[in-house]
Amino acid sequence: MELFFNPFDNLVCILLGISLTVWFTLLLVFIIVPAIFGVSFGIRRLYMKTLLKLFEWATLRIERGAKENNHHLYKPYSNAIIAKEPTSLEEEINEIRRSGSNRELNSAPEFEMSDIFYFARRGVASIMDDEVTKRFSAEELESWNLLTRSNNNFHYISLRLTVLWGLGLLIRYGLLLPLRVTLAFTGVGLLVFLTCVIGLLPNGRLKNVLSQKVHLMCYRICVRALTAIITYHDSENKPKNGGLCVANHTSPIDVIILASDGCYAMVGQIHGGLMGVIQRSMVKACPHIWFERSEVKDRHLVAKRLSDHVEDKSKLPILIFPEGTCINNTSVMMFKKGSFEIDATVYPVAIKYDPRFGDAFWNSSKFGMVNYLLRMMSSWAIVCSVWYLPPMSREEGEDAVQFANRVKAAIARQGGLVDLLCSLTALWRASSDCRPPPPDVLYPGLRDGTDPQSPP
Repeated sequence: MELFFNPFDNLVCILLGISLTVWFTLLLVFIIVPAIFGVSFGIRRLYMKTLLKLFEWATLRIERGAKENNHHLYKPYSNAIIAKEPTSLEEEINEIRRSGSNRELNSAPEFEMSDIFYFARRGVASIMDDEVTKRFSAEELESWNLLTRSNNNFHYISLRLTVLWGLGLLIRYGLLLPLRVTLAFTGVGLLVFLTCVIGLLPNGRLKNVLSQKVHLMCYRICVRALTAIITYHDSENKPKNGGLCVANHTSPIDVIILASDGCYAMVGQIHGGLMGVIQRSMVKACPHIWFERSEVKDRHLVAKRLSDHVEDKSKLPILIFPEGTCINNTSVMMFKKGSFEIDATVYPVAIKYDPRFGDAFWNSSKFGMVNYLLRMMSSWAIVCSVWYLPPMSREEGEDAVQFANRVKAAIARQGGLVDLLCSLTALWRASSDCRPPPPDVLYPGLRDGTDPQSPP
């Protein structure tokens, strides 16, 4: 019996060895080596264009199938908590009256008790669906991107569309996910090992150069672990030593997106577990700024350490996300003023993700870090644009809050995002068609104190 199984076992081992050899050879030649030298073969952009063609075909097929089957397609009229169609005030009130009153709807308008329901509903909706809360939920898509997590419109339309979805599922979880997990472990493992080795060298120019090369190489490998397709604009404005790099915050991968194009000193709280291992290894090779939990609450201590860092022009620029939390990449929230109290040049950076290929927003109240990373690695790709804005400094007579708002407005304007603090008036004016008209316009009988339905 042993002799019978030996040839089969040997064949399996040989095939497995050949498969692993081919796998790691392709990984090394087409991904890791190009990442080391910062070159690209254009495969990812070709992949992105192919996906766009597939999404367009799937959207047209869904719309055609819905028309044939008389199905109603869900349309995201706004990125809101409460889904509502854009209807006029008169139409909504008439709908309420139609179900609860026998009065002729075309008669002259007068107040009815049922009208109260409309105004009460709109009031409650305005409280729930404010302009801030909706920024902490995922942005809705106009068309389906063949991901199960965003299939609001998907019902069985045709065999071809179902087969395409199933094929995409196999590609994402059977091919891309294992490849991306392998790259992620490779990038993180190299980062931890090489930074620990570089940390043994004496401080000097050689150590700084090697540290920057290692950080860039490892972050570029991690970028490829997400199949990230990044377009950088205005690279002449990239942050320089002794400055502060300020960016809008959507996801923890914002750090990888920026650090794959330049070296930065990170600022953050000390963690435990794997994140703590990475932090301790990184700080050996580069002067990152990590705070204990008790130190984070001491605003003056934080400002002092940041000031000491930027005063040394030989140190890398500090990367900061002043929002302090992740926003869904549709807007920019209030910037905390602490970073802008430091006397340093600020280099604003705008980051805009394309949600059609994968939603980069991290909803930390809904997904843990591991769950979030798995969702990222099982998406089609992470596509984004990065704009380096001209450096900015505090003007004479400008306090930290005003400076923070000016930087935030510049980032929002360049990235096509909503500047919430500065646009409240604009949002109110834009929604004027949703506000009810004055009572004397809606009910003319109230203008002169007469009931238009009463006899003269």
